Amino acid sequence: MSFLKEALMDKKKQIVVFSSTAIALYGYDQGMMSLINTNQDYLATIGIAEDDPLVGVIVAVYYLGCAVGAVLASLLADKVGRKPSIFVSLAVTSLGNLIMFISGLGFSTGAMPIFIIGRIIMGLGVGGIDSVIPVYSSELNEDGGRGKALAQEFQSNIFGLNMAFGLNLFITIALGKMNQWAWRVPIIAMQIYPVLLLSFIARLPETPRWFISHERDDEAKYALNAIYGEEEGPSKFEELKSAQEDESSQRINYSDMLWPSGKSFHPTMVTVMGQINQALTGYGAVSVYGPQIFELLGFSVRRAEYLTLGNYISYFFMMTFAWLLIDRVGRRILMIGGAFGISACFAILTLFGGLAMNSEKLGIPNLAVSIPGSVVLYIATATFGIGWLSQPWLIPTEIYPSTARAQGTAISVVIWGLANFAVTLLTPIGFNNLNYWLFLVFAVTNAFAGWWTWVRPFSHLTLSILITDLDVQQAYSPETGGRSFEENQGFFEDAKDHSTWYVSKVNKGEFKHMPKGEKDGGEDGERAPLLGNGS
Repeated sequence: MSFLKEALMDKKKQIVVFSSTAIALYGYDQGMMSLINTNQDYLATIGIAEDDPLVGVIVAVYYLGCAVGAVLASLLADKVGRKPSIFVSLAVTSLGNLIMFISGLGFSTGAMPIFIIGRIIMGLGVGGIDSVIPVYSSELNEDGGRGKALAQEFQSNIFGLNMAFGLNLFITIALGKMNQWAWRVPIIAMQIYPVLLLSFIARLPETPRWFISHERDDEAKYALNAIYGEEEGPSKFEELKSAQEDESSQRINYSDMLWPSGKSFHPTMVTVMGQINQALTGYGAVSVYGPQIFELLGFSVRRAEYLTLGNYISYFFMMTFAWLLIDRVGRRILMIGGAFGISACFAILTLFGGLAMNSEKLGIPNLAVSIPGSVVLYIATATFGIGWLSQPWLIPTEIYPSTARAQGTAISVVIWGLANFAVTLLTPIGFNNLNYWLFLVFAVTNAFAGWWTWVRPFSHLTLSILITDLDVQQAYSPETGGRSFEENQGFFEDAKDHSTWYVSKVNKGEFKHMPKGEKDGGEDGERAPLLGNGS
């Protein structure tokens, strides 16, 4: 009991639990909509058919809300603090969720627009959470392994996915797909996340780095003493104060990040393409439309739902390999291997999908196709979790200075929202028109994601894709793991001096791999957490 009490009172542990729970909220929505989309009472209440393209529109508008919410929350986080921005984002999420719950409850007129409004509002809140939480966590993280810390938080994301889908499936089996509570209860159950987080956030500190950047030194000292104690707090304050003075001349705004001639345009394009390529893996669609994916392999609706839950559970446990590997072998190797691995899996699934659809004609037992197809899909999901789930969220926190970290993360969330809007909007259309050929589409998009990460397609200061003169030994995406911010920033400065984005032409290709001799990152600069280990 004393250990538990000590853990609950430890501010650093509280921050980790809080951040992980907030990330789990984002995963809950994806699992929540999987079975709601096939609930007959929901479809009747909203006024659409199961194969109506509006099913995808209702899912996708949430991501547009996320894109807008990310920008607003990042501005708020820089102006009034990380904590107030998180608080507002959680409150907005709760409001949007409540609007979704009451849509069509006791009335039928206007149920669809009310539900869509709720989706957009909830997206505003979740986008804010996804934008600010990584910044807040990185500025207060006790773990020296940046990748490991974020990968563990995203394992909580998959916990949220499992919780939502498991609850949804249990209630659907108990009440049936014609019962309105089979889809309303999973929606309102999501309130447990924002309500608990809102009730707990007052116990957490604002980041001392933010206090110092706004010349509120006394409050920074108080926060540091609360985290590290009165003996270690003063020395931490001097470290942060010195770092702030060094960074005060590195102010970066959105024009520097988004304009081709801006000094931070190159790292912004690395951020942007990381999120676009994550969307191209198709796993936003697999998370939201999991049962329909298994139906393409020849399973009945209920078996497809059970297999989807099994896939999500496997996904959760396989994420352990992500945080074990990300700081040891690097971000880039996992992303490249992951993309090509998923591409191969989807190519195989195209074959199994075709055999499943034509099994009777070919005289093939259905399970002879469906079972190996399911194994391949499980492997693809695990590969995505290890190679792509957390990396695009981690990289922006490693290539921007703290003065631009909130903006960089916001850009990341905006692109994630827009890209997943497109994927989740088009996937139901693909189900209805392409059937199993949708697997081949994802095989191609994953191959593109791997190629882009491996091979640099830009010449400096242009946005033209160069197909000629490509050398597969030239890497586009630099390896940021195991290096301080100063080292990562030095890569972009050298790339600018050499007028190239080819990684192998910058510093003799040092950024193609993790630094030699580095396994878990060092302890200088920003290899260590921004507030140190606290050990």
